[in-house]
Amino acid sequence: MPILGADMVAGTLIVWRKRAGDAVRRGDVIAEVETDKGLIDVEVFVSGVIDKILVEPGASVPTGTALALIREEPGAIVPGAAEVQPPLSPPPAAAAAPLPMPVAPERLRISPAARTLAEELGVDPATVTGTGPDGAVTRDDIERAAASKPPTVRPAERRAGVDWQTRIRKTIGAAMARSKREIPHYYLGTTIDMHRALAWLAEENARRPVTDRLLYGVLLIKAVALALREVPELNARWVGDRVVPSAAIHMGVAISLRQGGLVAPALHDADRQSVGDLMRSLRDLVQRARSGGLRSSELSDPTITVTSLGEQGVETVYGIIYPPQVAIVGFGRIVERPWSVEGRIVSRPLVTATLSADHRVSDGHRGGLFLAAIDRLLQRPERL
Repeated sequence: MPILGADMVAGTLIVWRKRAGDAVRRGDVIAEVETDKGLIDVEVFVSGVIDKILVEPGASVPTGTALALIREEPGAIVPGAAEVQPPLSPPPAAAAAPLPMPVAPERLRISPAARTLAEELGVDPATVTGTGPDGAVTRDDIERAAASKPPTVRPAERRAGVDWQTRIRKTIGAAMARSKREIPHYYLGTTIDMHRALAWLAEENARRPVTDRLLYGVLLIKAVALALREVPELNARWVGDRVVPSAAIHMGVAISLRQGGLVAPALHDADRQSVGDLMRSLRDLVQRARSGGLRSSELSDPTITVTSLGEQGVETVYGIIYPPQVAIVGFGRIVERPWSVEGRIVSRPLVTATLSADHRVSDGHRGGLFLAAIDRLLQRPERL
């Protein structure tokens, strides 16, 4: 059972997408689990053959519990599998010979939020055509299906929605409380002139089809990713009592959920993607986050997080580090303000960039260099 958040302690196995005896390759999705963050696809990180299923659908087990055993070749269990213990409290069927498992096409794909809404509005999800990833039923699909009929909402069903929101708030609260309790934060901020970046963006979008146009936020993400190459100690995790640097830059992007709360899945190798590819990856990530189609690696891989509240009118945001990461970058909304350029006062679009960082790993001098690198990169947007 993957760990998908700093305070995740357990998850529920919903369905197997592979059976015992099936061959799998690294990156294949083999199962789906449900957590407070929604319905998550579980990937396999080795190639081989599923030797044995250890946990049945419907079972809730602690993080770190072995769900299945995979052998790389006949008769050879994957290294390390022998040390993994079976579930602490496995269901009775777990010790028996594997039974035929349902596969994904036989199961309705629907996010927990959409399922809750369907119950509230009295809509049978099985009668709804899903428009999400792989045909998943989304909240928008449920809302459209319910538009032609008056909703029938029972008090117990309303309470179920409230309970879900309460649960996710508790999860986020626990992670943030741990962060403030254990991580010695320091905070820095700077103001960045976005004139050149926005001018370049307007010219670039004029050459692109509407469906392939860029949002200015993708320039901010790419600038942060490239700046991490210059100050790599901010691209790391704190594990146990030491810092573990990350060679790859996997940018966590804070995404608000329609039903409340947020997730921060990873844009993998953000520094290596072109701004066009990064924009497509971001659109896909946001869509899947809000429809319940994220992969386990997208929630466990982020090495630093970027958050922005500009759309809510906030000019400055100082984030709380999400453990085990060691830094978070915040951006506010772009505002027109007086700005000095070569001795002249002009009106310029400005954005406030902030850094919250772990003082065990870096200091204000290095953090200042990092923010200065972001500023410098945004002044040459054509090179991003």
